[in-house]
Amino acid sequence: MLSVDPVDVGDRRDVGRFLHLPFRLYRGHPLWVPPIMIDAAAQLSPAKHPFYEHSEAAFFLARRADEDVGRIAVLNNRPFNHYHAHQDAQFYLFECIEDIEVAQALFERAFAWARGRGLDRMVGPKGFGALDGYGMLIEGFEFRPAMTMMNYNPPYYPAFMEELGFQKEVDFISCYLGANQFRLPERVHRIAERAAARSGLTVKRFESRKELREWAGRIGRMYNQSFINNWEYYPLSDREIAFLTDNLLTVADPRLIKLITHGDEAVGFLFAFPDVSAAIQRSRGRLFPFGIIDLLLEFKRTKWVALNGAGILPEYQGRGGNALLYSEMEKTIRQARFVHADLTQVAETAVQMRRDLENIGGVPYKNHRVFSRPM
Repeated sequence: MLSVDPVDVGDRRDVGRFLHLPFRLYRGHPLWVPPIMIDAAAQLSPAKHPFYEHSEAAFFLARRADEDVGRIAVLNNRPFNHYHAHQDAQFYLFECIEDIEVAQALFERAFAWARGRGLDRMVGPKGFGALDGYGMLIEGFEFRPAMTMMNYNPPYYPAFMEELGFQKEVDFISCYLGANQFRLPERVHRIAERAAARSGLTVKRFESRKELREWAGRIGRMYNQSFINNWEYYPLSDREIAFLTDNLLTVADPRLIKLITHGDEAVGFLFAFPDVSAAIQRSRGRLFPFGIIDLLLEFKRTKWVALNGAGILPEYQGRGGNALLYSEMEKTIRQARFVHADLTQVAETAVQMRRDLENIGGVPYKNHRVFSRPM
């Protein structure tokens, strides 16, 4: 008999069952990258995650014959709905065995929770914050995700979504960029620098986490203003900005974080991170006691870099800022001698950035789809 039960986030055993289900489903899979367990547990903790200061979430586990066979989270993001005038529920952390009955039971329970809050559409996968990654993998199953910021799933998941009546909402494309193919002509760098100088723009580089932390507040404010036209945008709270920047600082190599500044304010950014997914796989998502050591070593030996954020405030676009971003992107890849770059999850609605990435040699190689369905 199949049952779907709510997870009591105050019960360590319930939380543990929810967190550990994917480890069993993906056991032995060479490409799945587990979440960092500290971060995954925080998503289920109203005391630790700032999402719960303005919104709510519920978690459900499907069980059959004394075995957990699926899970799902459903979120009511009130600021997002207010900003876009929607009544959307978001689903996230969906996992299940290859059985459509289990998937249907999980979503029916999520629908019921959402309808009880006056919501009328289900959208996802879409998580608790900007670093959670969007969508369900529909192309690129042969490639390992870049760290934990990109979801991985078996091919039968998107087939389940279509069978359950979901349709495409938006695709997020990731591009591969080989260092050997990415060579901007020197004149492009000179043009970028001249155009930026005329607009009073400069590049801020960092050498230490302490120096980066001093700019954390300005980075957060700028991040909050850069994506106002994006599909996924909503205004982040001060606590969410602090949570975001703290997480960025945890995994950042300060030399790979670049800001475009105008005076004393950050007006653009390029966030790049050494891809340490191989170390996260080896540690099974646990940083302590030994995982952190391997993680730090992987920072130095990995040949992959994840470019997981590039943007500039709308008022500085077309004034040299975009050219400066791509100039810095090439320098970022070369300065650390990376061989491969993953340009992570650019929404198809960001038409100009998609065009720019392909013009500099980026090859689309992964596609994550966000699905939606009226309820």
